Amino acid sequence: MKALVYQGPGKISWKKVPVPGLMQPTDVIVKVTRTTICGTDLHILKGDVPAVTAGRILGHEGVGIVEEVGGAVRDFKKNDHVLISCITSCGKCEYCKKQMYAHCEDGGWILGHLIDGTQAEYVRIPHADNSLHHVPDDVDEDALVMLSDIFPTGFEIGVLYGAVKPGDVVAIVGAGPIGMATLLTARFYSPGKIIMVDTDPSRLEHARKLGATDLVNAADDNAIEQILAHTKDGVDVAIEAVGIPQTFGICQRIVKPGGHIANIGVHGKSVDLELQNLWIKNITLTTGLVNTNTTPMLLRTVMAKKLVPENLITHRFSFAQIMKAYEVFGNAAEENALKVIISDGH
Repeated sequence: MKALVYQGPGKISWKKVPVPGLMQPTDVIVKVTRTTICGTDLHILKGDVPAVTAGRILGHEGVGIVEEVGGAVRDFKKNDHVLISCITSCGKCEYCKKQMYAHCEDGGWILGHLIDGTQAEYVRIPHADNSLHHVPDDVDEDALVMLSDIFPTGFEIGVLYGAVKPGDVVAIVGAGPIGMATLLTARFYSPGKIIMVDTDPSRLEHARKLGATDLVNAADDNAIEQILAHTKDGVDVAIEAVGIPQTFGICQRIVKPGGHIANIGVHGKSVDLELQNLWIKNITLTTGLVNTNTTPMLLRTVMAKKLVPENLITHRFSFAQIMKAYEVFGNAAEENALKVIISDGH
């Protein structure tokens, strides 16, 4: 089969590799029909995730058809249409019993990280009963790819950890795919204002169409003052959705007393924690890796048309064009790209 293989920082190739086989009776092999590229994949390419070694097939999102089923799998059979969760969970360990699937003792975020991932024609999914979801009929496959990772991540780590409440002033720093997913799911809670912060005017305009009430260009010298001008004494919830020191710094300076900073971004280097200013403000700072325990609920909101993830898709490619897809996604500002969909052409 063909797969997108990481070959060290800055190097990837679309090449022939062996088709994966079952390794455990709880495994399933899925023929991938749709996948995408995540900001985390770009962090891997930059060398920010040293656990990813040369030779690894990247990708942790996708939709597909079950091709082969291990003997211990109960909930799935050959030809089932499935959504692949970015988090693998055994369902039995201490963390899984707390719904902290991200920290599963025999799983967590392993696809495209510690084992081969979904940017391939076939992928092996361990603990399939707890790591796949049945795809309902008549739901857009492209939309479902967004439920593998970015929507549960934005919702759980941004909205829920940030404790967004009706009437809150929420600032989302970073209008990339994860920031947009956070924006759409924050609206479940009817915040009073959603301030979107980014350096890309086209992304900011897209955010307005998706429901942002106010836009601030972070490239402006007075960006922090602009954000604070929309508030009485800071925002109730500051959500970091990039993963660089500058955006984390903005969040620290705009949060109000008693407010929340919810960090979603994947950070490749340390940030300056301004504890000398924050200790007195009674703030809550949260971080997290998505657990995907909200995926079934999000699936129901998509089926009910309350959430329309396909609004984030800007580009579509075939598997044969995956190198071009990486080029476009890696130059998102110039290409006006949010989410790219890569499909098998069917």
